[in-house]
Order: sequence, then C-alpha cells, then structure tokens
Amino acid sequence: MDAGGGPLLPDSVLYEIFLYLDHVDVLSVGLVCQQWHAVARDEFLWKELFYRYYRISREVPRHPAAVSWYDEFQRLYDTIPCVEVQALKEHNDQVLHLSFSHSGCLFASCSKDCTVKIWSNELDISLQHSSNMRPYNWSYTQFSQFNSDDSLLLVSGVFVGPHNSSSGEIAVISMENFTLLSRVRNKPYDVFGCWLNETNLISGNLHRIGRITSCSVLWLNNAFQGIESENVNVVKRLFKIQNLNASTIRTVMVADCSRYDSPDLLLDYEEQLAASSTCPVFDLGSDSEEEEAKPKQTPEPAVQEMPDEGGVTAEDGLQQFFDDIMEGRVRPAMTDTELETKVAELFVRNRTKPPELNLLSTDSNSKTKYLIFTTGCLTYSPHQIGIKRILPHQMTTAGPVLGEERRSDEFFDSLDHVIDIHGHIIGMGLSPDHRYLYVNSRAWPRDCVISDPMQPPPIAEEIDLHVFDLKTMKEVKRALRAHRAYTPNEECFFIFLDVSRDFVASGAEDRHGYIWDRHYNICLAKLQHDNVVNSVAFSPVEQELLLTASDDTTIKVWRSPRAVRIQQAKKPRPRKLLFSWLMNQKS
Repeated sequence: MDAGGGPLLPDSVLYEIFLYLDHVDVLSVGLVCQQWHAVARDEFLWKELFYRYYRISREVPRHPAAVSWYDEFQRLYDTIPCVEVQALKEHNDQVLHLSFSHSGCLFASCSKDCTVKIWSNELDISLQHSSNMRPYNWSYTQFSQFNSDDSLLLVSGVFVGPHNSSSGEIAVISMENFTLLSRVRNKPYDVFGCWLNETNLISGNLHRIGRITSCSVLWLNNAFQGIESENVNVVKRLFKIQNLNASTIRTVMVADCSRYDSPDLLLDYEEQLAASSTCPVFDLGSDSEEEEAKPKQTPEPAVQEMPDEGGVTAEDGLQQFFDDIMEGRVRPAMTDTELETKVAELFVRNRTKPPELNLLSTDSNSKTKYLIFTTGCLTYSPHQIGIKRILPHQMTTAGPVLGEERRSDEFFDSLDHVIDIHGHIIGMGLSPDHRYLYVNSRAWPRDCVISDPMQPPPIAEEIDLHVFDLKTMKEVKRALRAHRAYTPNEECFFIFLDVSRDFVASGAEDRHGYIWDRHYNICLAKLQHDNVVNSVAFSPVEQELLLTASDDTTIKVWRSPRAVRIQQAKKPRPRKLLFSWLMNQKS
C-alpha cells in the first residue's frame, strides 16, 4: 500500500517503466523498487515517468479528472480491459457485431450463422436466447441495437441472393418474450438501420435512376407494424437524397444534439485549459458561415464552361448543355458515365430543397437530432460523411405519408453538412455523450484522381481513426493509427468500433482488437484473436468490461486488472470452506 492507502503498481511494472528512462540501469531499478514507498507521491517523478513511458508530447496536459500523475499511471495500468476472462463459443460461424443494452445487463451478437443471440451479462456471462433468421430467407445477421428503454431489439440482416445483391431486412424483437414483432425491408443492407426513439426506427431504400445515378430514400418505421387503423401510419418518408457516381447512403446513425454541452470528456485542450490550443485542429468546414451552410458541390468533369447568362434555370442549362453536345461545342468528348453524371447534376440543381439553417447555430436545449451516414460523390466506395438535421416534427409517423405535398422544385433533400474523408470509410461510432464521432477509414493515395466511379483508388493497409467534434464540425486531435486491414477496396467490409467515457476500441484484420485512451491519444492494449476482429463493445455502465467478436467464431470477454482482482476477492476460497466444514463436523 502507498502513503495514500491505495495499491501500488507491482514491482514488475515499475521495473518495465524504469527501463524506459535512459539514465536508469537494471541494477538501480531493483533498488528503486525496494524503496518505492518513499517516492510514491513524488509528482515530479511520476510526471517524468508518465511522459517517457507512454511517449506523449509534454504539451499534452494531464487528464482533467485526474488528481495526480500517480493516479493517471494507476488508471492506465489498472483500468484497461485487457485481461481475457471468458471465451464464448456458442456461434458456429464468423461473429460480425456486438451491442450492449443501455442498462448493461444484456448484450446481443450477430453472426454469419444467421442467428442473433442474446446474452445475460452477469459475473459469468451466459446465453439467454437465440433466434434463427434463416426461415425468413436471411443469409446472415450483421447488426443489432437496443432501443432506449431496452424493451426492443433491432436486428439487421442480409437476404439470400446472388453475390451482387444488396437487399436486406430489419427485424424488431421484443425483449419481454423474444417474439418477432415486425420486419422492414432495407436496401442496401449496409444501411444497417437505427432507432430514432423508443418506438420508431430508420431504414433505407434505393431507387436506380441510371447506370450510376440513384436516389436513397430514408424511411421512419413504427416498430409495431401490426397496427390496423387507417388513421395511424406505420411508415413515413424522412428524406430523399440523390446519389451520383454509383454512391449510396449507408451506415445510418442518430446523434442527440441536446447532450453536447455536458460532454463526458472534452477532447480540445483549449476548452479543457481555457488556454491556447496545444493540439492540431483540422477544420473541414468552409471559411465562412455562409459557405458552410451550403451543400458541397460535386467536382464536375473537365468540360468547357457554359456561358453565364444570369438567371438561367436548371432546365435552360440542361437544354443548353444538350445543344452544346449536338453542335460539338463540348470538349473534350465525354464518356457515357461522365454524361450521365453531368445530366444528373444539372437536373437536380433546382430539384433540391435548400439546406436547413447552419448546424452550428443549433440550440443546445432543443430536441434536434442529427442523422449521420456515409455517402460519396466520386465513386461507389463510401468516402464522405453526410449530416442531416432531423427536426422535432419529423420524429413521428403521424400525419400524411405518401400523399404529402411537395413542390415540383423541391424533389430531393439537400445535406446540411458533408465531411470528406478522402478514403474508404469502414466504421463509425459515437461517444457516449454524442459529442464526438469516431471514424475508421483507409486512406486513398495523396492527390489521386478518380476518372471512373466504378474503379476507386487503392486503399492503405493502415486504418486511420479520425475524431470529429459534432458541435463545431471540425476534426480534433491527430488520427489514431495502430491497426491494419488488408481486404482490397472492392471487397472492403465494416469493422465496428466503440467508444466509452475514457477509451475507444476497434477491431482489425490483423487478428487483434485495440484500445486507445481518448485524452492522450495513445494505444494502450492489443487483444489477441485467431482471426479478423470485426466488432468491439464496451459495457455502457462499466468501461472496464469489453467484448470482442471475431471471424474465429468466438466472443472474448476482457476485464481490467482491477476488476479481475475485485472478482477474485469476492470468490470464496475452497480451503477455508473445507476447514470450516471440518471444524463444524468436530463440534
């Protein structure tokens, strides 16, 4: 025990720490360990150890919740869920996704074996229920999410079909008796779907307009589809968004804006210290609020500029464009793909509703939510993040649905904000306070040019983990990099990440899960599997518990050294029990 009454770091750990100091040799380490009680509260020494051991820039301040550097060392050593305590092997194929209930009492797993399994999270985790989705023509289950009161479970799956099929379905399961309440079509299947509130979920549909042009429709669905009343809607169209160059909307999620002003952890050191910023901040927005409020324009193919005649409508511009083609004034000659994209851009120019008010002006006390999804404008691989505000009146299926009147010049909905990643996005996750968006991506080569939307650029093996502040729409901190992926661009799949109050975790194709500290931006642990790690999940009430799911068909349960020590202390010791029994027999 140290002078403050808490447990000291083990001598083996201190030995490892001191080896990082250039001026300390192996012999003196042993002497230091023997006399450690005398220096346990030496802040200057612990600060020196901390920066050298974790190789952190000295410009990075101490965690705002820490009371001492020693406590920070203790936290990063003792509270990381890096000790494997259980391996769950009830799935018989690749495990693709994990999700906890909000109470932390249950979690669900999805697998290529086409089941969704529900587990009870007790001291020893046990299987509570398993639903086989093959009778509904599913090929496999891929994603799940509990609603806010944990009464319903959304399960997303992929239909049986040809290799290039993109159809899927969303099922809603009651947690009271594990009955299937409803099923909703979902296309493409990697929209996944998500809850908007306790009883309404968002799904997608895709409509082809041309060979590489389409539109995505996002629907709001009632979880209880069995309602039989002509006055009660079970579905309502939320947004209709045009897609260019074979792109589609995927991976939808909802962020609650009202939680921004009470974050669990501020990542901007300037906000933490009310001083000059000590960490690079990359602004992805425009130079002015007026520009930021406008949707980003898709880069146009290299063609001759059309004359600016002022007040020309999109129809006039489209007619002028066709006339230029017929009379040979457009140079250079355009391919069929470029022509389709150009026509689609001109057609949609005045068929799109103007964007909502600037997202940065959102009232923090409002009930506004953001719909966040991956999209693109250059190729089919998702390389942009689209953000669309959902207003309070849009959060219900009440009111007119398909008969809703729309002006002819407001056919498509515009995006309120777009973040360009310049790479293939393979995972997204929100911090518990919904303030920060974490994005896994594999970068494209610098200065690459995409001439064919069906031939995206090659992608890096390194996975970059970006962090975006949804209150300022800026990227904060440097991208985290430690994990890798090897699947080529045309076959790239999702790697689900998760964020707790202090940590962020992600899977990788290098057979490991990874844990980083959100404040210090450092990798803290590698978690071993025998194959690709597809998904990770922190317990929402206990960040010292982490689950990892892998292609090796197992779910591994990881706890922190402190949690393991506490659990072991609670378990009865067999020898003492035997001794007590013998003493009772003698008496």
